[in-house]
Amino acid sequence: MELNRRSVLKGIGATGVSLTFAGFASAEGDARYIVTVENDRARDRLEAAEFAIKNVLAGGAVVVAVGREDAVDDLEGIRGVRTAARDVLFALEEPVATEPADEHFDEPIFWDRQWDKHVTDVRRAHQTATGDGSTIAVIDTGIDASHPDLQNVDTNNSAAIIDGDVTAGDGGQVHWHGTHVAGIAAAQGGSVTGMAPDATILNLRVFPEEGDLFASASDILLALEYAADQGADVANISLGAGPYPPQANAGGLRAAREKTVNNVVRRGLLVSASAGNEDANLKQGGFFHLTSSVAGAMSVSATGPDDLRAFYSNYGSNDIAVGAPGGGYETSEKTESTDTPWPYPHNLVFSTLPGPSYGWAAGTSMAAPQVTGAAALVHEVAPDANARQVEQAIKNGADLVNGQNDDDLGAGRLNAADALDALRVR
Repeated sequence: MELNRRSVLKGIGATGVSLTFAGFASAEGDARYIVTVENDRARDRLEAAEFAIKNVLAGGAVVVAVGREDAVDDLEGIRGVRTAARDVLFALEEPVATEPADEHFDEPIFWDRQWDKHVTDVRRAHQTATGDGSTIAVIDTGIDASHPDLQNVDTNNSAAIIDGDVTAGDGGQVHWHGTHVAGIAAAQGGSVTGMAPDATILNLRVFPEEGDLFASASDILLALEYAADQGADVANISLGAGPYPPQANAGGLRAAREKTVNNVVRRGLLVSASAGNEDANLKQGGFFHLTSSVAGAMSVSATGPDDLRAFYSNYGSNDIAVGAPGGGYETSEKTESTDTPWPYPHNLVFSTLPGPSYGWAAGTSMAAPQVTGAAALVHEVAPDANARQVEQAIKNGADLVNGQNDDDLGAGRLNAADALDALRVR
């Protein structure tokens, strides 16, 4: 395909990508567990009880252990073990897809299709910062590093993280989702412009090349650790599962997630996570969504071209940090209409696809990388700012809301330029 005649895939999904529970993770016939421990001696006792330590996370407070089936009670009976839970697998839910459009474009600049960058004031932000010197980690299905607008992928320090094993390199890609997300955050502007076009991208693929598209909870946590180890400034997790009732948030998995996320945040890694696409009130009844509801993560809801919450986006003032463009309008009917200022599919988010190609998609998966890119801009201006300070600058610069507890938008809809201004006047 010639780079000056790129086909565009229309409407590759009106709901984005989410994960569903697909069973428990295992390793060569043994069960895999996520365990929180008090100290190194507890890890020694795990090994003495014939559990192999696969990975150590959160400064030693979390371990991934492999051993016999049905051993949660046995593990929690070991002195120094706080919690234990089976490692779980999540399946990638395929979005609704269409065939590539017949139309082609000789003009390589697609800025007029990027309403998401218009409303977030990206051009004004780029007068101050473009993400130079910042590193973004995209934990997802992988990125097409050969794409002409994604030549900022670090192909030496990216990695595939599968079953607890880290394989450094370009990371590869197994699905379009990660490439689309990466372009929203940091496409270099040859045809589409990302929020932080001069940032470096770490491609951290957590889905396997062969077999079912399953990602394990432990691999996602390990990817966060790897991103922090590589000195990344912000990690994007546009993968989620739920919402789940509060009783499902108890015990080992919750403790391990929170310890790992808070550990990497203390080390300087902001975690930007999609809030989920179930139109669920996460404030009501204690429901939660993975990973956005984890304390320490920055949960992002989705908005449309009219700045209202998109019809599918989860919400709830106790969960949502900010809103950002994810595509679609406040109803599915309006989203699918051709009689609006941004008719379907143009009201979705336009970004990079493997091929190389480009296309539209919608979901909180598309909203989170807007915030991820904005964090990279803030880091360029204030490289010594910690993750909490970066998050606060983004919240302080958000539009449309008084205060920071709106059910739909948290602190408001992202404004990249105002986030930089908020940082400078702090």
